[in-house]
Parts: sequence; structure tokens; C-alpha cells
Amino acid sequence: MFQCGGKGVVRLSSCLSRVLLGLLLLLGLVPAGAEETLIIGVFPRYGLRGTIEHFTPLAGYLAMQLRRPVEVRSAPSFALFEEALERGDYDIVHFNQYHYVRSHKYLGYEVIAMNEEGGRASVAGALIVRRDSGIETVAQLKGRHIVFGGGPRAMQSYVVATWLLRREGLQDGDYVQEFAGSPANAILTAYYGKSDAAGAGDVNLNKDVIRKRIETAELKILAQGPRLAHLPWAVSAALPVSLRRQIQSLLTTMHTTETGRQVLTAAELTALRPAQDRDYDPHRHIIRQVLGESY
Repeated sequence: MFQCGGKGVVRLSSCLSRVLLGLLLLLGLVPAGAEETLIIGVFPRYGLRGTIEHFTPLAGYLAMQLRRPVEVRSAPSFALFEEALERGDYDIVHFNQYHYVRSHKYLGYEVIAMNEEGGRASVAGALIVRRDSGIETVAQLKGRHIVFGGGPRAMQSYVVATWLLRREGLQDGDYVQEFAGSPANAILTAYYGKSDAAGAGDVNLNKDVIRKRIETAELKILAQGPRLAHLPWAVSAALPVSLRRQIQSLLTTMHTTETGRQVLTAAELTALRPAQDRDYDPHRHIIRQVLGESY
């Protein structure tokens, strides 16, 4: 009865959501004729397929609790995700800190929660090299090849990593700059000698997508930025205030139930913690220093 036809992953999100919704309807957990579908947009942290697989259980959890259909969507690239974000396609959105402060100013999204991963609700941007590279200082990256994960709006992988370079006097043109599709891919270029250094959040070294593929002990953090509030979750200003508060309560209490903990584990999270806009002021300061943009 419930099948996902076709090839590729572009329609995977809506397909999985239809299957999930069908099951919930059969179980009577979402009433027929329920309210309009809530759309969760998640930036492609694990690629399109991996991101949808990670967060579809969370959509199901919210659907059961809110008793209305919830669908998770992502995109094949950061650029396409940003286009959807700018269009206002998402009711609930999980993105990086740069995306948040920009969308808060221009689109009215309001942060309600932040990730806790491995028991920590903070993350640090880093420059990562091989231990046998002979590179011991940031200054030694002058003239070298650096790959940044996720593109020029990736908060930890690019903005903070570039801030670390600027702090040591390296400017545009002092090194060869390239971008990988994700922080994990940037780290892999350093591991396999395709780059001299990678820009990525420190937490990525502990992610399954990395640990299951390489010996992370062969890598080291050359330089690390300040610990900053983790990846945010925000809601559209178009949602009723009561619904926004209900969503925040559901997300930030998931870790207190066995079902919620299973959903969090699927997303490689240990909890979602309450967050407010001022938690992202330190990010705004670094963005202003590196990019000259004020949010």
C-alpha cells in the first residue's frame, strides 16, 4: 500500500512522510482531515539522503504529539537549501548559526532550541590537519591548500575557520581556498592528502559519517575557535505563538522520554536545549569581523 517509487533522493522526504502519515492515520494518531502539514527544513549536514534519514523520526514524533502531519525536507546543496529558506518554505527550520542570524533579521525566524551533541550544547570551528603533515602552526598554512566544508556561509567550517586564519595574519590570497559539499567531505580531503587543511566544526570528528570511514587518530586540530551556541532550531513568525511554544516544549523535552531519546539518537543528538536570540550574539560578532555583515 505504501511504496516509494522512482529513483534518486530528491523526492525521498515527501515519500517517507507520506508513508509515515499513512501509518499514523491507520493507528488513529493523526485524525483524517488534520490541519495543514508542517514543513521542517533541515540543512544538508549529512547530504540529502542522510539528512532526511536522520530527521524523519523527529518529524514522526512531532506528528504524533501535535496530531497533524509533519514533513521533513532538505536539499542537495547548501545553496538550494538557502533558496528554499529565503522563499519561506519552512515552518520549522534547523540550520547553521549564520543561516539563523540572517533569517532572523530578514525573514523573522525565531530560535527556540539548539542541538546538544555528545552532552555538549556548544561547538567550535576548527582547522584540521593530518598529524604527519608537519604543520604545527596556522602561519604554516600560508601558500597551502585549505578546503572548507559546506560553502562560504558555513558558520563553523568557514566563518570561524577563516576567523582563525585572520587572527594569525593570513588574508585572502595567502592560501588556496576551496569548498567541499559538507564538513565531513572537507575532513576527508585532509585525511587523504587532497588538501593541507580542512575547515570544519570540531564535533564532526566524532560523527559516524567520519569515524566509520577513517582513522580519526591520524588527524589533529591545528587551531580551534571559541565554543559557541550549537546549531539552532527556529520557527516561522507566521506560526501562531501558541503553536511555536508547543513545538519548543516538545523539542526541548524529548530527552526525558524513551521514545524521545530514540528519536534523538537517530539524529545523532543527546538533547535539544532551549535557546534564545541573544545566544547567537557571539556569532554575529565573528560574522561581522570576517564577512563585514551585520545581523
